[in-house]
Amino acid sequence: MIRHLQSALLFLSLAVPAFSAQAGELRGVVELFTSQGCSSCPRADAELGRLVEEGDILALSYHVDYWNYLGWKDTLSDAANTERQKGYARTLGSASVYTPQAVVNGRDHANGGDDAAIKALLAGFEKKGMGLTVDVGLKRSGDTIDVTIGEMPAGGDAAGRAEIVVAYFDKANTVEIPRGENRGKRITYHHSVRNFEIIGMWSGEQMEIKLPRSVLGEDGQRGCAIILQRMDAKGRPGAILGAAMLASGEAG
Repeated sequence: MIRHLQSALLFLSLAVPAFSAQAGELRGVVELFTSQGCSSCPRADAELGRLVEEGDILALSYHVDYWNYLGWKDTLSDAANTERQKGYARTLGSASVYTPQAVVNGRDHANGGDDAAIKALLAGFEKKGMGLTVDVGLKRSGDTIDVTIGEMPAGGDAAGRAEIVVAYFDKANTVEIPRGENRGKRITYHHSVRNFEIIGMWSGEQMEIKLPRSVLGEDGQRGCAIILQRMDAKGRPGAILGAAMLASGEAG
């Protein structure tokens, strides 16, 4: 469930000294909306896994809950994921939601199993200067997870304010599906989002947020990603301006 992180869990400071920026390390963000109960999704789930392996795309998988009535309840589904997809539908002017849907940089969408279409969107946004234009850094430092966000680039696409979203995800989950449209299949899901929350607001200035290491779970094996994203007045997601990822196992 999306929620605002309690102020006791983070410390915020502005005008931070120079830090190691990560702009350019990630080419873009691909958010796949999928379901274990959707027969069209396994190809997209595999495609997301390939994007994860390539390493230069923040690839996240959001399991929706609206196919759970088809004989199998998705073990990774969450109503909050469905609401995020519906928010994108309204932002992008779509009349309905579907799976598998890949939303690219919060700006456009394609069939999640269409590798060529996804990469064409990523390349097109880069060419137009609509990629990840704001520096975002994410690293472990002792007992904290340090989030650093750079300044608004001169003449860039980052005018105005944006919200800072953190998504917590599992590296991989392999699921045996005994019922429903994918019955009998054993599918591995990559970077499945288990929770996401808004932790602050960016107004174009350099800033830092410190999260407690405990957000990565007791064993430190949960990954997290920071997404700098515009939201409309109703909280619906829009263009993504910057992102960084700390994969499970990097929390050390």
